[in-house]
Amino acid sequence: MPPCDFVPEKYESYPYERMQKIREQHIVPSLRTYYKKPLLLHQGHMQWLFDHEGRRYLDLFAGIVTVSVGHCHPKVTMATQKQLARLWHTTNIYMYPAIHEYAEKLTSLFPDPLKVVYLTNSGSEANDLAMFMARLHTRNFDIICLRGGYHGGSPYTLGLTSLTSYKHGVANGFGCTTTMLPDVFRGPWGGSHCRDSPVQTVRKCSCTEGACLAKDQYIEQFKDTLNTSVPKTVAGFIAEPMQGVNGAVQYPRNFLKEAYQLIRERGGLCISDEVQTGFGRTGSHFWGFQTHGVVPDIVTLAKGIGNGFPMAAVVTTKGISIAIEEDGLQKNSEDVGTYMLLELAKLRDKFEIVGDVRGKGLMIGVEMVTDKDSRRPLPVEEINQIWEDCKDMGVLIGRGGLYSQTFRIKPPMCITKRDVDFAVEVFHTALQRHMRPPVVKGRNTNKTASEITEEENEGTAPRQMKIRTEHLYALPKA
Repeated sequence: MPPCDFVPEKYESYPYERMQKIREQHIVPSLRTYYKKPLLLHQGHMQWLFDHEGRRYLDLFAGIVTVSVGHCHPKVTMATQKQLARLWHTTNIYMYPAIHEYAEKLTSLFPDPLKVVYLTNSGSEANDLAMFMARLHTRNFDIICLRGGYHGGSPYTLGLTSLTSYKHGVANGFGCTTTMLPDVFRGPWGGSHCRDSPVQTVRKCSCTEGACLAKDQYIEQFKDTLNTSVPKTVAGFIAEPMQGVNGAVQYPRNFLKEAYQLIRERGGLCISDEVQTGFGRTGSHFWGFQTHGVVPDIVTLAKGIGNGFPMAAVVTTKGISIAIEEDGLQKNSEDVGTYMLLELAKLRDKFEIVGDVRGKGLMIGVEMVTDKDSRRPLPVEEINQIWEDCKDMGVLIGRGGLYSQTFRIKPPMCITKRDVDFAVEVFHTALQRHMRPPVVKGRNTNKTASEITEEENEGTAPRQMKIRTEHLYALPKA
């Protein structure tokens, strides 16, 4: 594990077992936890998290793509403390300097005419407002969204969210129509030249130079939705530049550009949900929509905008934290993200169960399959084994996709190439362990990767990477 000079404070709250009991008795069960034995996290520092026992983990999920500049970033911490000492709360009926200064800096990062901002508290609230604005402005009602998209959990935005696990069997989100997701890996069309990523799919592509047949086919499906499922005029179309909860799904080049044109021809507005893709995470551009060569009518922001604080925004005609510019995190996202994608692609080429590696910058998806030909999702119990082993070796990864078959890697944007080497080594070891027979030398080896002994590493274990147990957790010195 890469070194870390930070020493966490000693954990002094309730014992783990009492925390578990409180969770069971007083926290609603719908708020599920990760892993067989849920982590009790105690402190964070940049790309690292520490549990109640002082164990250190490399965080590759960043609080579900929220902690952009790092846990407890010193500049953010200092600014927060300064503000709390000055004024906690007022109201927008008064002017306050910090809000006006921030609005000016935020909107300066958008192209014309996106120069007006409305601040909110969450991504769901931002998308709620975007829907309302589109309907109010156009005097139309119907909004189109992509299958597999996630846009929030409020009663209004649930109509836009198109993932079964977020549907609850109650009326919500009227006037929202889903259309086919242009997924070049799992969808009916797509190949090896379709998406804007350092890593392409292993599917063969029959496209000629300068033409994308997959994009054309998905646009035809989009037209079919417009011609059959909605009125002749619509309020708008909302899409993430790259789908987040669904596992970093990317569209064919120019798909969004043509979809935007079709929506505008029907009087609708185009909404870009930048809750996960914004603030430089894709590396090449500050906003995800810029990677598609489009300018939306409305942009929604959350998560990374506050680095963990409840903050969001809707920009309609005029964004960013100073810390990101100063630390060079957009460039780091591009350099380190590309490096990680290429390293993960080597694992895809080595392991049959790694079906697809995709993404841009530090927004990465690794889709697991039973085999590359069928592209059937790897069973959940097998996904869980790999996932748990990565956690036991000190790497925290997210999950997503329609079948929970995709590992979501979206770390704090301060992550380094050395961290990537460690994470890829851990993932490689977990994959090898998954493929290895359960018995070695007549002994049962059905144990977590963190229990792999040095004897196994030196002797019978058929893997190139050598991971010693004492290296997995760098416990701070007392």
